[in-house]
Amino acid sequence: MTDIPVKPADLAKVLRPPRSQWRDVWDQFKTHKGALVGFGVFIFIIAFVLLGPIVWRISPTYINPNVVEMIKTRNLGPTWDHPLGTDQLGRDMLARMMAGGKVSIAVGLTAMSLSIFLGTLVGVLAGYFRRLDGILMRLTDLFLALPLLPLLLVMVMLFRDALASRLGVETGTFLLIVGAIGVTSWMQCARIVRGEVLALKEREFVLAARSIGTPPRRMILRHILPNVMSPIMVAATLGIANAIITESALSFLGLGFPPDFPTWGRLLFDAVDYLQEYPIRVIWPGIAISLTVLSVNYIGDGLRDALDPRIRGR
Repeated sequence: MTDIPVKPADLAKVLRPPRSQWRDVWDQFKTHKGALVGFGVFIFIIAFVLLGPIVWRISPTYINPNVVEMIKTRNLGPTWDHPLGTDQLGRDMLARMMAGGKVSIAVGLTAMSLSIFLGTLVGVLAGYFRRLDGILMRLTDLFLALPLLPLLLVMVMLFRDALASRLGVETGTFLLIVGAIGVTSWMQCARIVRGEVLALKEREFVLAARSIGTPPRRMILRHILPNVMSPIMVAATLGIANAIITESALSFLGLGFPPDFPTWGRLLFDAVDYLQEYPIRVIWPGIAISLTVLSVNYIGDGLRDALDPRIRGR
């Protein structure tokens, strides 16, 4: 029997390492033009709030101690010294936009992490353990029935002073707002994860692992959770947008961070009294909030398509 010659190109294909699954996800994500634009805008916003203060060194809380000079520099429009103008106390709006963005995005990321953790925990337990399903789902329905904004207002009014006296005004307010948003926004994630877990329980690989005596904790960590990461990541991106909007609403109502601790919502609240005379002060934080929320939503749409194995590779 004669040996069949093997071409170098065919040999290279055989010896090529297996294609990474995350590479396939990235290739599918790149086909979503809106997601790519949203990703670029979000990276720009992150660089603006994190790296901007390194370049623009004006303090966001600096007020000119000279009363006459302070009066001359307040409520200015865009100038070379103040590209985004100044507020009613002469503070630089560009520096306050950077500082406010850092706080708003930090609130969004932290509250989203808490919300996703609670939602994933409740969804996995409800979907995997039948005896817990009824109790946890009724608890989820109870939280869904509560009016979100009035509940947040009550929580802030009840616990803000107590936390501020123990942890400080800034730290106490941050933890209160993050906790309030996270505790009241996990329900949608829990329902999504529960539905995915109920479907996964009937899959062949889960039944095979159960038949060889795999304990529930190992089953959840090794087989269930890795297969529900796709909806969790999509819910996480959308949760960031919801948390930023909620924090902005609380700050706009005057129940968020203190006046000397800027956020984008607080900047809107401070500019309301000057809306007719200086509308530019409302435009900048409004654009920042809108661009952040819109970019995160587009990233979530792109991740949803990229992480779906039925779409990936088409």
